[in-house]
Amino acid sequence: MKHIVSRKWLLARLYESDLVIVDCRFVMGQPDAGRNAYEESHIPGAVYLDLERDLSAPVEEDGHGGRHPLPDAAELAGRLSRVGIGNDSRVVCYDDQGGAMASRLWWLLRYLGHENVFVMDEGFSAWVREGFPVNADQKVLIPATFLATVQHNMLVEMDEVRESLGSEDRVLIDSREAPRYRGEVEPLDKKAGHIPGARNKFWKGALDEQGRFKDEAALAEHYADLPRDKELIVYCGSGVTATPNVLALSEAGFENVKLYAGSWSDWISWQDNPIAIGDEEKPKGMW
Repeated sequence: MKHIVSRKWLLARLYESDLVIVDCRFVMGQPDAGRNAYEESHIPGAVYLDLERDLSAPVEEDGHGGRHPLPDAAELAGRLSRVGIGNDSRVVCYDDQGGAMASRLWWLLRYLGHENVFVMDEGFSAWVREGFPVNADQKVLIPATFLATVQHNMLVEMDEVRESLGSEDRVLIDSREAPRYRGEVEPLDKKAGHIPGARNKFWKGALDEQGRFKDEAALAEHYADLPRDKELIVYCGSGVTATPNVLALSEAGFENVKLYAGSWSDWISWQDNPIAIGDEEKPKGMW
């Protein structure tokens, strides 16, 4: 695997000087749960970055940008520097949410031009079950220097998505659960449905029954119905759980994958954007 490491891999490198371990645990609807869990117990030496306080910008009143807008690149680079992440650091992210939160940091670091970043498979609970070391010690933070080189080509904005509707060169992928995609339920956002033409690939489909990311061959099979010669645009509800799909697509060998970071919550904030309900067999003109 290119971007995913095992617990044993991390255990063997736990105290290497260039390694920065980041705890990304976060529970939607319980904004303090992740930090409280970190302060109670975490992988030795890990620092904590919070999805909403550190890895997202404040939500706009009009909803533009979605429920978890991307943080300002310069501000995020400053936060990374303050917790000891520099341009020479190897970063390993973990969470306890199937990789969703860790993948958000993985994507953000790569968006800022930092390639040497990995997600630990399975997460903190699996680490504990294995009997690997944990503690509640707060690491003394020694600031580093992180200079961002923003990779704009990894990202698409709402107007680009709207322009791509019906395109033969781009394929939209919705990472939410099927009932939300079909518009049958919508627990978080003001409108239900999906972006017209989008294909549904629930992000947890990239995980096996034990909650591990599938290997490259199994991921290639999982995504076998997606074209490799077209640009893939991945979205979810707010740009968070789209990122494990981006990670898994990369592991499966897809090279032209972009994130619509504002995702569904941004799409519906624009009154004129069309909404589709139900399943779609093959988006017209896109295959």
